[in-house]
Amino acid sequence: MTHPPSPLLDDLRPGIAALPASPIARIADYGRHRDGLIPLWFGEGDVPNPPIVGETAAQAIRDGHVFYTYQAGLPVLRQALAAYLGRTYGTDVAVERITVTSSGMTAIMMAVQALVDPGDEVVIVSPVWPNINAAVLVMGGRPVPVALDRAAAGWSLDLDRLFAACGPRTRAIFVNSPNNPTGWVMGREDMTRVMEFARARGLWVIADEVYGRLVYAEAVAAPSFLQVSGPDDRLIVVNSFSKNWAMTGWRLGWMVAPARLLPVLENLVQYSTSGTPAFIQLAGVAALEHGEPFIAETRARCTAARDRVFAALARLPRVTATPAAGAFYAFFSVDGEPDSVALARRVVDEAAVGLAPGIAFGTAGEGALRLCYATSLDRLDQALDRLETMLR
Repeated sequence: MTHPPSPLLDDLRPGIAALPASPIARIADYGRHRDGLIPLWFGEGDVPNPPIVGETAAQAIRDGHVFYTYQAGLPVLRQALAAYLGRTYGTDVAVERITVTSSGMTAIMMAVQALVDPGDEVVIVSPVWPNINAAVLVMGGRPVPVALDRAAAGWSLDLDRLFAACGPRTRAIFVNSPNNPTGWVMGREDMTRVMEFARARGLWVIADEVYGRLVYAEAVAAPSFLQVSGPDDRLIVVNSFSKNWAMTGWRLGWMVAPARLLPVLENLVQYSTSGTPAFIQLAGVAALEHGEPFIAETRARCTAARDRVFAALARLPRVTATPAAGAFYAFFSVDGEPDSVALARRVVDEAAVGLAPGIAFGTAGEGALRLCYATSLDRLDQALDRLETMLR
């Protein structure tokens, strides 16, 4: 919905008043009430979290876990996270480095609040989930995108270009791997080079690893910056329960940072959310301790869906699609369609399928569409049949 100009906006900080609306939300508003539309625009699946998660939360409410709690998170959850990270990545993470947050987005916002002053720059591997750019803008900073390269063999990042983008006002490098929307996964050797560069320049690395368990190689997880860093490195790793355990609506995340930052991060929690509800945190413990079969099932479902989607897209001569190495998205372009918002509207109108426009992920994403395939194969087949008819 658009509103007429108002003098009230003149009273706001210019950077806040000028924050752009999400093109994904605009397309969703455009198409969400269409009869028979198949919505594949948001980054979530159609299978809810493991049942034990909800059962644990309900019991915790009955047991009275509904009061204020630790700013850094319940000790039992922080300990469970340390154990989970140790068995998943083969590296020791001290409990003192872990802060529980009310969503992965809250963790990103807190990292940016801690590091970015007006005029500071954050170099961001792009295309990328738009909220990191917005977080930098909220703080008066400047996002500096460095685009991934697309080739037939997959997506790649030119580290020399990444490093060259870092100037005197750069405070941090932001890397989302596995990447939303492309599915690109940064290798461990490249992570090592990024950490070495950051140490030499005194820069921070903010690593968004929320899709870390959703990879299509044989590995248990995608490489993590935790595996190539020390406990006192300028590194903040943000994560979430949303994707791996299908807990998007629960709003539960965490961050790993140097232990000396813990009092600062506790203060940021206090002055933003005052802590994550205890019953939600106990549900997170249940996910960590009992959720491995669910993750395995999710990976199997997404693997089958990924193969189905990219095989269908490969049959369309106008479409260019590079198979994803991780996450659960197909990011593809259509020849002769440079305006992704206009194309996404046409897909709604002509195919009754909801896709995210690539411009939502930065200028490097313009001309592309993102399809979330974390859904049932029957539903996906319907959507692909409609898209093939339209885009052929």
